[in-house]
Amino acid sequence: MSSAAATATAPAAEGAPKKSKKLLFIIIGVVLLALIGAGGALFILKKNTAEPGDDHDEESAVEYHAPEPGTPPTFLPLDSMVVNLADPGGNRFVQLAITLQVQDAKISDAIKVYMPSIRNGILMLVSQRTADEILKPEGKEKLAAAIIEEVSMVMGYELDEAEPEEGTKKRRRRAPPNPMQGVLFSSFIVQ
Repeated sequence: MSSAAATATAPAAEGAPKKSKKLLFIIIGVVLLALIGAGGALFILKKNTAEPGDDHDEESAVEYHAPEPGTPPTFLPLDSMVVNLADPGGNRFVQLAITLQVQDAKISDAIKVYMPSIRNGILMLVSQRTADEILKPEGKEKLAAAIIEEVSMVMGYELDEAEPEEGTKKRRRRAPPNPMQGVLFSSFIVQ
């Protein structure tokens, strides 16, 4: 009985180290994958939050230039949005579809990279307005100008400085041509 018990415990003792080695390799593999993933995420975050003046090559930074005469613009349609308006009671909303008019396809591709930030900015702009404001033609024009400003800010494009206040002699600085050429409303329903 003692020899049978000894043989029964011998394979069990050999099986335990194999299982613990296999478990150890699995744990090491999971830890390595987690470290590689964290390193990749850190690299991407660091690249996306780099200052524009940094001396590294950014694929998302697109230089813009004055378009050739006769060159048609590129149109970038955004997904439809439904936004609650700032009316008292909070029961009014607007459903709108926006198309951005940009200089060329290269700019359009660069804008697509920043689309979540751009959509958020547009939603915030629209949600601060009342139905009375945006139903007027002037209100739509102001909203379109604010959207151009928002997209330009997200993309890092320079804008013209505001008009100097009356009585000041400060000259207005002109920015380079903005590749954001316009905002077109393809659907605008207020309910």
